[in-house]
Amino acid sequence: MVDSKLHTLLAVCEFNSFTKAAEHLSLTQPAVTQHIKQLEKELGVKIFNRIGSEIKPTNEGNIVIQYAKRNIALYERMMQDILNEKHHTRRLTVGITHTAESNAVAEVLGKYCSKNAGTSITIISDSIKNLYDMLKNYEIDIAVVEGQIQDDSINSLLLDTDSLVLVVSNNHPLARKGMVTIDDIKKEKLILRRPSSSTRNLFTAHLESHNMSLDEFNVILEVDNTATIKDLIRRDIGVSILARSVCLDELKKGKITVLPIENLSMIREMNILYHRDFKHVDILQNILKEYNKTVKYYSS
Repeated sequence: MVDSKLHTLLAVCEFNSFTKAAEHLSLTQPAVTQHIKQLEKELGVKIFNRIGSEIKPTNEGNIVIQYAKRNIALYERMMQDILNEKHHTRRLTVGITHTAESNAVAEVLGKYCSKNAGTSITIISDSIKNLYDMLKNYEIDIAVVEGQIQDDSINSLLLDTDSLVLVVSNNHPLARKGMVTIDDIKKEKLILRRPSSSTRNLFTAHLESHNMSLDEFNVILEVDNTATIKDLIRRDIGVSILARSVCLDELKKGKITVLPIENLSMIREMNILYHRDFKHVDILQNILKEYNKTVKYYSS
C-alpha cells in the first residue's frame, strides 16, 4: 500500500494550499499539516517554505515530491498490470507532444487498438519536458517525442525522420514556387507555435546558427494548437513553420502547400521512448509497422 502521507503531499503541491488539499482529500487542515510534519520528521528534511501567502517546495522537498509521484505511479502500475493479467488485457498510457498529436501517431495508435482485441491506450498530450518527467516517474508507459533524450535508463526507438517546412495556403503567391528563401518568409505574416514547443525551438536554433533572430520576422500570432494554425493558414491569415508530418492529411487532400526553405535544412528525429524494463516491446514493433503503413498511404 502507498503511504497516505504521499497522497497528501501531492495534493498540497497540486493546490499550493494546505486548506484546499484538505478539502480535496476530505481531511481536516490539521491532519494535512500533521502528515507533512511526519514526512519531514521521517526524512529529516524541510519540504515546504512559506513565502508570503504561498508555499514553495525546498530543494529537498522537490526530491521528495518527485519520488512520491514515482512511488504512487509504480503502485498504480503494479495494480493495473495485475488486473491486465487477470483479464488478459493490455492497457497503456502513451504521452505524445502536440506535434505528434497532429500527425499520424494518434491515428496509428487507434488503428493498433482496433486490430488488437484486449488492448486499450490512453493518450496524454504535453510538452517534451513534462512527458519526459512523467516517463521517468512511470506515470506514462511510453512517450513519442521529437529529438533525443540522453538518459541511460531510457531506451529509444526511431519512429520517423521529420523536417520543418514553410506552410502556406494553396492560393498564396509562394505556393507557385518550388522553394522559398528566408527573405521570402521575412515579408510574410508569420504564425508560430508557442516558445515552449520543440518546433519553435528548432526553427529559432537554425536561425541563430545563421546569425539571425525572430526579431527580423513579422510574427503576428503564437498558437499552441497546430490544427488551429493550419486552419488560419487555409484562411490566408498568415503562413507558418511546421513539421511536415503534421500536414500529411491536408497534403493528401490537397488543402495546403508545403515548401522547403533554401539553406535552412531543419531535420529531426521522432522517437518512441520507454523504460528498459518495459514488458511489451512487441507492441512497439507493431506500432512502428502500422506507422510506416499509414505514412506510406498519406505519401502516395
